[in-house]
Amino acid sequence: MLHFLRLPVRLVGVALLSLLLLPACETSKRSFPEFGTPPSDNPEEDAARRRRTEGNTKLVAWASTKDDNVEYVVPRAQLATEFIRQFGDGTVVDRVTIRKVQDTPQDKAVYYVVGLGLRNGMFQAMAIPLQTSSDNSLYMTSNAARYIITSVGCTMCFFNFENSQITGTTCAENNGGGRCDLRVENGNTFFVRQ
Repeated sequence: MLHFLRLPVRLVGVALLSLLLLPACETSKRSFPEFGTPPSDNPEEDAARRRRTEGNTKLVAWASTKDDNVEYVVPRAQLATEFIRQFGDGTVVDRVTIRKVQDTPQDKAVYYVVGLGLRNGMFQAMAIPLQTSSDNSLYMTSNAARYIITSVGCTMCFFNFENSQITGTTCAENNGGGRCDLRVENGNTFFVRQ
């Protein structure tokens, strides 16, 4: 009879051992390999700074080095919902994309997550720059600016770039009187820490 009990006892032992070792193998947290602050003489200050950074960054996507493809980590539907919340004025975002901007192939690429939508039938867009790590992970930080386009009489507006930075806007077809207004807001609450 004891022979029949050995197998269940061994299985329970293996399961308990696995549960104890599992947290030691966690690999889901990522950091910015190339964005670091030199350590200070105060380890408590370093730990506090790391906690603030972890709470203010979120992995959004990975960029491919072979082509211009981007693999989304955060689903586009969730990004659209967050853009709607960021607008906070009734804008309905129905398209989200990550745009790579690079003046020349020798320049470092800059990525923006862009939400496009309508408010009272008028075009609206918001772009937020993403931080790129050495492994091509794309992160959003809470201190990243929001570039917001409000259309007046234009069916579509475009962001203008210079040196991979947003510098203005262009109306797709200006039949007279249409314009695209750009405003820049500091910071964002895109991913609220819970």
